[in-house]
Amino acid sequence: MASKIDARTLKQALKGTGEIALIDVRETGTYSQGHPLFAVPIAYSRLELDAERLLPRKTVRVVVFDGGEGVAAKAAQRLEGLGFTDVSVLEGGAPGWKAAGYTLFEGVNVPSKAFGEIVEVARHTPRIKARELIEMQQRGDNLVIVDGRTWDEYRRFNIPGGTSLPNGELVLHIDGIVKDPKTRIVVNCAGRTRSIIGAQTLIDWGVPNEVVALENGTQGYWLEGIPIEHGADRRAPNGDVSPGAIEAKRAKAKAHADRHGVAYADAAAVVAMAKDPGRSIYLLDVRKAEEFAKDALPGFSHAPGGQLQQATDQWVGVKGARIILSDMGENVRAPFVA
Repeated sequence: MASKIDARTLKQALKGTGEIALIDVRETGTYSQGHPLFAVPIAYSRLELDAERLLPRKTVRVVVFDGGEGVAAKAAQRLEGLGFTDVSVLEGGAPGWKAAGYTLFEGVNVPSKAFGEIVEVARHTPRIKARELIEMQQRGDNLVIVDGRTWDEYRRFNIPGGTSLPNGELVLHIDGIVKDPKTRIVVNCAGRTRSIIGAQTLIDWGVPNEVVALENGTQGYWLEGIPIEHGADRRAPNGDVSPGAIEAKRAKAKAHADRHGVAYADAAAVVAMAKDPGRSIYLLDVRKAEEFAKDALPGFSHAPGGQLQQATDQWVGVKGARIILSDMGENVRAPFVA
């Protein structure tokens, strides 16, 4: 039978360096109304489907909670039935966390979105408002609008004139759509986070162009009363990047990764890490879906780089786990996403 844990003890555990998974077993709508910062949603109705994917090690410390209605105790029992050996239930659930004086955060993918806000403040990522972009377009300024969302999102609606180039593909393919160093690059998403991360990615990559994030993305554009497009099909070229260009990009990505403490591991090291019974590991391929479908490595799951940054908790359920990213030896996208 699962033990109970109080909010204060859980708070200290979340501050530590050891592995822990904090699981909200409420349905998505309720989860989005308020949860602790590092809570990962695995709804009770999807527990068997998602638990082993998001919690790859059965001995990892797991804390489950609900809204105080008792579902967490049932979820803990089901997790134990799946073979998990260290399961606790948060006393009082989300209301108990709040009653202890701790914050409940609204929305989904909160840590990833908070990361975007921190990046903007810490790196002073430049931004423009939708009205400024509209005026640039009306003047015929030299600019390119890059939509950092997924292709499917872009196809549903986009800013007029924008080109699809998901954030995870930026460093590999930006020079396929921006040829002039004097062209201003405007990165947009539907709201804020991917605009910020995409713009800062290009700035960190060292493009010679002026790069700005579009504040509030397509939403801000639409609120200005300008019609948006639907069903557009502009995207970055899908052709192979030349071997010489790949080599230069690889060296650039390695230098950037080294500056930020991103480690590299060869296949033998990854196999050894995967066998470590004391650590959880996630093997994620950050390439495009068609690339992953063609030649995925055994044991790797598909996690497009831009989306992995935007919604990390959809792929990673354990705080403090190991994450291994692959782009099948290209070593441009994976280290930069990392």
